[in-house]
Amino acid sequence: MTRSGRSRTAGRRAPDPGVGAPPALSSAVSKMGRGAPPPHLALSILLLVECGFVLVGFLNILGEEPATFTLVASVIGFALIFVLQLVHSSYQLRQFRARWGRWTLAVQALLTYLPLLTLGFGWGGMAGFFGASVLLVLRPQVAWPLFAAVTAVAAAPGPLLGMDLVATVYIAVSTVLTGLIVYGLSRLAELVVEVQEAQQEIARLAVTQERLRFARDLHDLLGYSLSAITLKSELARRLVHGETDRALAELESILEISRQALSDVRTVARGYRDMSLATEAVSAQAVLEAGGIRATVDLRGRLPEGEVDTIMATVLREAVTNLLRHSKAENCRIACWTDAAGDAVLTIVNDGVEQSLSGTLPDPSSRDGSGLQNLQFRLAAVGGRLASGIDTDGCFSLRAEAPLRLPPHLAD
Repeated sequence: MTRSGRSRTAGRRAPDPGVGAPPALSSAVSKMGRGAPPPHLALSILLLVECGFVLVGFLNILGEEPATFTLVASVIGFALIFVLQLVHSSYQLRQFRARWGRWTLAVQALLTYLPLLTLGFGWGGMAGFFGASVLLVLRPQVAWPLFAAVTAVAAAPGPLLGMDLVATVYIAVSTVLTGLIVYGLSRLAELVVEVQEAQQEIARLAVTQERLRFARDLHDLLGYSLSAITLKSELARRLVHGETDRALAELESILEISRQALSDVRTVARGYRDMSLATEAVSAQAVLEAGGIRATVDLRGRLPEGEVDTIMATVLREAVTNLLRHSKAENCRIACWTDAAGDAVLTIVNDGVEQSLSGTLPDPSSRDGSGLQNLQFRLAAVGGRLASGIDTDGCFSLRAEAPLRLPPHLAD
């Protein structure tokens, strides 16, 4: 048997992408992951900034030399607001926040505004934390207008507390900056964690895709070789006593197929393979005729080397494998040509369809397992299609079409 014409320059082709996320998305997430700080660093920065804002607020209160009770109450209030802000900012508490966030937001609103008239300027900075929590907990359509209202409310009491214009503007700007900084850092920490999780998910999908590719390639490449070995071994056993020379020739062919199967296993492990439809057609014709099936091959022109040639060769292998396994065919026609649209068309037709007792013609494709699904996946990946069924002559026909020139988004 002729060895399938596998190019030794196959290293230029990448492995099959398999089923899953688009390569562009994986690349984008990988770049984001390389540029993003570690999750623990992002969370540490967020905690440090929140502690800094709380400390500034406490120092403002302390600078007014409050009474002991007021100072203790302020410390408790700052601590509670700090804890609530962590609840609203923490990625790990997102499920708790989704269920109870409006209640914790209401508690933070009370802690923000009730002490304001008593503690004055120093406590007014806590409105920034409340604004950040509003942006983190509520929907954007509601959160941003409410954030503007929080800023306005923070500045409005200034004249009532005896503040001049500069102090009023200062508290308004401070509220906006505090809210946006805490909100931005919280979202940054959240995005860093999400990017890390996305990278882990992409890695898991990559492993799954590689397993699918390995299983698909083993089925497509080795199924044909093992079927041919079985067929030729049975033939050699029948010939060994009466036609020794022919039996030896069949044994030599079995040895050659076994070597090719070993090469196929190594090729699958490397993750790439190039095949030639012309070479596979010659091999398929020899295997079919060895099994007593009259095979005719009509290849009009030679497909250019590359992905389409490999896929068409794989289609032919799968079709011949199924023919040897499942049908009682006596004739098989293999043809390939290029249609007016510039697509390569491959047809494999055989008369091995058997009628059932009811007189109906079963569809052999229903017995092909995952073979035809693998082929459909391969063809769809290059913009092609696969069709199978019983034709008007009562023969089983498999037709594969694929564009010779790949679209730009598939050729990249």
